Amino acid sequence: MPGLNTAEKNFLTQITQLVEENISNEQFGVSELADAVGMSRSNLLRKIKKITDLSASQFIRNVRLKYAAELLQEGSYTVSEVSYKVGFGSPSYFIKCFRELYGYPPGEMSMHEESEEQEQQEVEIEPELQAHTPKKKFPVLLVSLFAIIAIAAVLYVVLQPKSGNSKKVKSIAVLPFLNDSNDTTNVYIINGLMEATLNNLQQIKDLRVISRTSVEQYRDNPKSSPEIAKELNATYLIEGSGQKIGDQILLNIQLIEAKTDKHLWSQQYRRDTEDIFTLQADVAKSIAEQIEAIVTPEEIQRIEKAPTNNLVAYDLFLKGYDLLGKPTEENLKAAIPYFKQAIQHDEKFARSYAGIAIAFYLLDENKTEKHFADSINYYADQALFYDSKLPQSLIAKALFYMEHSEYELALPYFEKALEVSPNSDVVLIFLVELYVNYLPNTEKYLEYALKGLEIDIVAAYDSSAASYSYLHISNAFIQSGFVDEAEKYIDISLNYLPENLYSQYVKAYIDYAKNEDLNQLNKSLLATFEKDKTRLDVLQEVAKSYYYLRDFETAAVYYKAFVEAREMYNLEIYRSENGKIGVTFDKVGEQELSDKYFEQYRTWAENDPSIYSNFSLAFYNSYKGNTDKAIDYLKAFTKQDNFHYWTILFTPIDPLMENLQKHPEYKKVFREIEDKFNANHNRVKKSLQEKRLL
Repeated sequence: MPGLNTAEKNFLTQITQLVEENISNEQFGVSELADAVGMSRSNLLRKIKKITDLSASQFIRNVRLKYAAELLQEGSYTVSEVSYKVGFGSPSYFIKCFRELYGYPPGEMSMHEESEEQEQQEVEIEPELQAHTPKKKFPVLLVSLFAIIAIAAVLYVVLQPKSGNSKKVKSIAVLPFLNDSNDTTNVYIINGLMEATLNNLQQIKDLRVISRTSVEQYRDNPKSSPEIAKELNATYLIEGSGQKIGDQILLNIQLIEAKTDKHLWSQQYRRDTEDIFTLQADVAKSIAEQIEAIVTPEEIQRIEKAPTNNLVAYDLFLKGYDLLGKPTEENLKAAIPYFKQAIQHDEKFARSYAGIAIAFYLLDENKTEKHFADSINYYADQALFYDSKLPQSLIAKALFYMEHSEYELALPYFEKALEVSPNSDVVLIFLVELYVNYLPNTEKYLEYALKGLEIDIVAAYDSSAASYSYLHISNAFIQSGFVDEAEKYIDISLNYLPENLYSQYVKAYIDYAKNEDLNQLNKSLLATFEKDKTRLDVLQEVAKSYYYLRDFETAAVYYKAFVEAREMYNLEIYRSENGKIGVTFDKVGEQELSDKYFEQYRTWAENDPSIYSNFSLAFYNSYKGNTDKAIDYLKAFTKQDNFHYWTILFTPIDPLMENLQKHPEYKKVFREIEDKFNANHNRVKKSLQEKRLL
């Protein structure tokens, strides 16, 4: 290990041996290594980073992979067996990590001769790990045909999708149907048939159905099926065209294997308009049958259920729904009368009641003064009364609670709607918003953000929208402690839109998570702020970086500008930062301001409905010198789950916690919080891998 002194070499030898002694224990991670070596987690992170330029988790993973390579050279175990022996709970994740380190999958290990020439061609292994390679050398075994078949069988089982019985991922995109008639007044009917096909398929859990928003760009797009499939990451495409002639509907449907542009199935339907609901159900069931999707009896029942028995009502509904799908204020106001007329023809028409409630919510959305709350509630309740299992009825009621900021009441309706319609991009968007902004839950936030990414394809958007979508994914990853994944997606976000300031300062924090360099964090945030000095969010982040650096004089300058702007515009933003603001003003001798913001912080913390209330009160009481009370609040916080990564990353360096850190119980209690986070991180990782979201 050139460049390392004796102490550093001995340290690496010690921690490598500790990892090897616990090689099969999947739960042996950074915190466990810190305990075993007798260091704090943060000190261990810094020391490993300094010596190896690796994160502690990367170092542990590479030790496991090096050990795995030796087992594979021995030739006594399958790839799957080796993955578990070296502490990887998921063979597929083991294969991914192995390939990244060595440049080839573990199944090919025995085919790589240990010659000097081939060692130079392989991916270079970190020198600190090479130094700890055991002296024992295993002979390279010739791989028999039987062994190759065995390895292939293992990889087949490991990599095979777990849902359904198809060898292919059943991802499907329903492209906009074309109107074959010169009569453009009937377009809404063809759009309605496309929407019904999409909605019916969305209710099948075994399918991944691309959102309407993502496919809409291909309405008049000349791209080929393989091109569209690649952009949408879809295995199958549905193309449709039709027209209404008198009392008959003519509909042509084609199912295409997207990659090869091969037409797997096509059908021409000629049905009387009174059979439109049977037609819609038949199309969805035929498509599912052709791609061998598993459709449950409950899903069949929902697909076959007619929304109304009145064709006049349904025709009016389709006119309103077509306008609702293009939600300008003018279109929303025009859609509502159609829904109301539909109800006059069928007073039990739940979809129309829900349509009115959703239109009213969209008209009120982003308005300071709400005008339609009572109407949303009335029409949502009517929709639920006539069909309590209809996804749109559940969404409508959830939106009523969103209108009133009663987020905990909205949540079960959205969750139920997703249960009924697992591919609903609308529901996933709201669930992500709830779990990141109002009911913080890092696990749910990440899971729903990743599910949303699967069906709401970013490639369908312009560069700005794509950038913000990837920002959301990155933020979800970092909050759950997935630093490498967060870095990957924030870089994609910035590639789409380099001037995205949100992504720039999230990138700064991800970099901090990797290197824990406060000066670099401060420098990056200042560079971002220089690009737009009107951004209050970035302004308070800059102030916070000076606060952590304990440059309170400079922090006070930025915080003062921030609070003055916040109060001038009467903005309810960043109330959780008032504790830091109070400390800063206290340190620079502005006691009156300090007392003001500490009092606001205490009031906010006591009334915070999120999981962080006790945590915030621990900070408050720590700074006020009530350390016994603070430790009790911190102990109460240890009962929480799914808190974000910043909780354990910044608490040890926060001036608010200086007094509490002297308390005899602090280290033990904070270690509990760290351990809980790490255990939760590992559980989430395993869960996401099982759901094929990671």
